[in-house]
Amino acid sequence: MDERDPQTYAIIGAAMEVHGQLGHGFLEAVYHEALAHELRLVGVPFVQEIELPVYYKGELLGTRYRADLICFGEVVVELKAIRTLTSVDVAQLLNYLKATGKRRGLLLNFGSPRLEYERKVFGP
Repeated sequence: MDERDPQTYAIIGAAMEVHGQLGHGFLEAVYHEALAHELRLVGVPFVQEIELPVYYKGELLGTRYRADLICFGEVVVELKAIRTLTSVDVAQLLNYLKATGKRRGLLLNFGSPRLEYERKVFGP
């Protein structure tokens, strides 16, 4: 974890607490609810299930993405409960960053024996 970014550090810490309490094996929805509870406990501001518009050549498309969480108004957080993260999961997070115009994102996987996380920064 990078302490120079206290916001993502706080989110990852909350995720570690959830994983430490629940372990792996639950559905993603369980981790989502538990992480929301933990974020409230540690004072991390967030919104859940935010619909993200997608544009193509300036036109709004009918298809929307849904971000699991946006914390501190600027960190997109995508949750998984799978055996291991893949490049497809990373690409999903990067697409969410493109769609929102946000620069930082976290991919958190609760499905492995140890919490997996990837921090991504999009753009310059």
